[in-house]
Amino acid sequence: MKSLLLSLLLLLSFTGYGQQGALKESLKVKSKLLDQSVEYSIYLPADYSQSNRRYPVLYLLHGYTDDETGWSQFGEAHLIADRLVQAGQIPPMIIVMPDAGVTWYVNSQDGKTRYEDFFIQEFIPHIDKEYRTRATKEFRAVAGLSMGGYGSMIYALKHPEMFAAAAPLSAAVRTDAEILATPDKDYTGIFGNIYGPDLKGQERLSGHWYKNSVLQLIQTQPADKLKQVRYYIDCGDDDFLIKGNMALHAALLDKQVPHEFRVRDGGHTWTYWRTALPAVLKFVGKSFHR
Repeated sequence: MKSLLLSLLLLLSFTGYGQQGALKESLKVKSKLLDQSVEYSIYLPADYSQSNRRYPVLYLLHGYTDDETGWSQFGEAHLIADRLVQAGQIPPMIIVMPDAGVTWYVNSQDGKTRYEDFFIQEFIPHIDKEYRTRATKEFRAVAGLSMGGYGSMIYALKHPEMFAAAAPLSAAVRTDAEILATPDKDYTGIFGNIYGPDLKGQERLSGHWYKNSVLQLIQTQPADKLKQVRYYIDCGDDDFLIKGNMALHAALLDKQVPHEFRVRDGGHTWTYWRTALPAVLKFVGKSFHR
C-alpha cells in the first residue's frame, strides 16, 4: 500500500511539473528596418512541445528603461500564466515579450528609429513564422505597462486589423497640457529621441506628437473603427499617470466605445502590475473565445 501511495504521489508530482510552460529569454531576431538585432523572450504553454496545435498570442510590452526580461523576472508572467492555465481560467497561449529600449514603441520623428514599423512588419511575421501561432487578428492581443501600456494602445488604435484586444496597465498616456508642462530637461531626456530634442512650448504639439497621441487618435477616429478592438485599462489611484488614464477613459466614453476601466489601490510598481496580470490574461483569453 505504501508503495502504491508513493507511486501515486510521484505521478502527481511529475504531472504538475509537466504542466509548466517553457520560458525562453533573450532570443534574437535580425531587423532590417532597425539595422540591428532585437532581443525578445517568449513563453510557450506546457503542451506546446507535445502537440501540433496552434496557439493564440499575447504581446506583452515592458516599461521605460526595462527590457525583454522585465515581465518574466519581476512580473512573473510565465508563472501566473501557468497557474491560470492549470486552473482552467485561461486558454493556453503564447506570450511574447520584446525589447524596445526607450523607443516608446513608435517611429522617431527623424525616421532613424522605426520601431513601430519593425514590430508590425517584421516582428509579428517572425513570431508567426517561427512558432505555431494562430496568425489572425482574432487570436492576437497586446498588453503592457507604463511605456508598454502606451505602446499597446498605439498599436491597437493604429492597427485594429491586427489585434482582438488591448490591455494597458498604468499606460503612459499624457494630455497636451501635461506634455507642455514637462520640464525642459525631462522632456528632452525622455521624449527628445522620439518627438525631437529641445522643443519648448507649443513646438511640442507637433504633427508627430499628434500622430502618436493616444487621446488624439481616439478623438479623430470613427467610433466603428475604435470598436474593432476590446480594451481593458487598469491604473492605480496613487500612480503619477492616473490623470492621463482618466482622460483615456473619458475619451472612450465620449466615443461610446465599450471598455473595461479599473482604478485600484496602488502605485507605479511591480506589485501592482503582478496583481493586475491575472485579470488581463482572463480578459485576453475571453477575447480569443469570442
